[in-house]
Amino acid sequence: MPISSDPITYAIPIFFLLIGIELYINYREQLDLFERKDSWASLMMGLGSAFVGTTAKLIAFFVYTFLYQFAIFDIGWTWWAWLLILFADDFTFYWHHRLSHEIRLLWAAHINHHSSQKYNLTTALRQSWGEQLYKYIWWIWLPIIGFHPIMIMTMISISLIYQFFLHTETVKKLGFLEWFMNTPSHHRVHHAVNHHYLDRNHAGIFIIWDRLFGTFQEEDEEEPIYGITTNINTYNPLKIATHEFAALWQDVKNAKNWKDKLAYIFKPPGWSPNGEYYTAKYLREQWKAKQKTKSSSYKN
Repeated sequence: MPISSDPITYAIPIFFLLIGIELYINYREQLDLFERKDSWASLMMGLGSAFVGTTAKLIAFFVYTFLYQFAIFDIGWTWWAWLLILFADDFTFYWHHRLSHEIRLLWAAHINHHSSQKYNLTTALRQSWGEQLYKYIWWIWLPIIGFHPIMIMTMISISLIYQFFLHTETVKKLGFLEWFMNTPSHHRVHHAVNHHYLDRNHAGIFIIWDRLFGTFQEEDEEEPIYGITTNINTYNPLKIATHEFAALWQDVKNAKNWKDKLAYIFKPPGWSPNGEYYTAKYLREQWKAKQKTKSSSYKN
């Protein structure tokens, strides 16, 4: 798929126009949404991701084209085929994204997108470098089913464009759309480190998958706190891209046996041989237990 035909290429001017508008709103309302060095780091991460991603997309396109020869169905290019690919792509993205939070090796590649302690449209550009090397594996089933590679790559790009608009605090809740669409409110939860917000709302375009598979969390009265559970406090793109790989390597190297080494790689972030006391699931359960205790004390 040529770079010139990628929808993202045409969306770039819109991205920067909206960033400019958000900067103006930030200045006018004195919102403190931006930090200059942080935004530059996000832009550099975006450029690096685009550089790596160009080659990765090309390879994925050729693989999909090869697999498409053996397609089970002849889905074609009808309007309903585009409707099907919209939901098939979004379903695929949900599981790719969710597993990127639940398997530490994948989290090591994905974490940099969450490393900013600010939440604005430049954060959307803080894309992973390493993730580009393997993410397209999740979509391999689509050409085998019968979706044309151009449809697949186009829909992946459309989803990424849609998700850009989610990275803002200037848009509040969107009424009935909150029930089935991924919105800025839902995605603020996803980027938050408040314990009950951790690893929730993995949606791309539709929030229906999170509601269906039990990973939905509404943005409540608790203001989201952004970043990662242990912030790295650096604006160096190389460190942003590699810090969790380095931490994972140290844990694997220091593990006492092969079972623990493999567990560090494939179990959720926060796992250790001593227990799961720092995993998102454990922290959420602890938060729920505290809420129940508070509720009981109020009743008494």
